[in-house]
Amino acid sequence: MSTHHATVYGISNCDTVRKARKWLEKNAIDFNFQDVREQPLAQSQLAEWASQVGWEVLFNKRSTSYRGLSDEQKQNLDEASAVALILEQPTLMKRPVLITGDTIIVGFNDKLYSPLLP
Repeated sequence: MSTHHATVYGISNCDTVRKARKWLEKNAIDFNFQDVREQPLAQSQLAEWASQVGWEVLFNKRSTSYRGLSDEQKQNLDEASAVALILEQPTLMKRPVLITGDTIIVGFNDKLYSPLLP
């Protein structure tokens, strides 16, 4: 067991989330997984992430859910409305979000996750 303990937030059937979970398992990094559709995030938690990493990083403009938003919703995006929309539609959150200690990593690739290695 490594000394790191991480929590991964995402959606079970998301490919990127699956890749991230596989990488963590392969590298023996201890983590919990929270499916944000089954266990919704708290507004305060989401607002905290948005202020730390920037809501633009957290908000997935490439998602199908984003394409489904009205033009008005898309034009009036700011931190507060982005957080509110993610709470309503968790698929608008860029996935996965990994939290360990004070570190927040949004998205997944080997380079992003390599600092987690002991």
